[in-house]
Amino acid sequence: ELIKCRRQAQFELAEQRGSVKMTPWEITRRLFQAEGLRGLYRGLTSTWVREVPGYFCFFGGYELVLSFFASDKEHANPAAVVFAGGCGGACFWLASFPADVVKSRQQVDAEGVKSVNFVKGFSQIWRSEGISGLYRGLLPTVIRAFPANGALFLAYELSKQILS
Repeated sequence: ELIKCRRQAQFELAEQRGSVKMTPWEITRRLFQAEGLRGLYRGLTSTWVREVPGYFCFFGGYELVLSFFASDKEHANPAAVVFAGGCGGACFWLASFPADVVKSRQQVDAEGVKSVNFVKGFSQIWRSEGISGLYRGLLPTVIRAFPANGALFLAYELSKQILS
């Protein structure tokens, strides 16, 4: 996750700072040289803070929405599965987006958030940008997540039926 965030951010930062774009292996090597093994775990707590409630809402949202459309989940209409999966993906991001913002900023060292823990990073963003800073970018994320997670759950349910 850390290397992926660095890789994504380097394209924006390259234009601002005039830095050279690196491969994932180069990013990993430089990070390890500069910060050691501990550097590879930057943002891990924030990742857990995002993942645990996020996946609770992801699967819970899917199951709840699907229960409105299908009394028998095993034979649910594919359109209902896609819709429920999309809702589950939206629930994930609605619940976890603030933690993802903190995590991403820690991992790419945006605005000095790198050197603080999750609570301090969250507070820093809250004070300087308000709640909108914690949800900046949510709409495109949900728009992307809806069809992606709908397709994911449809593939899962169809695979389960085929293998049964």
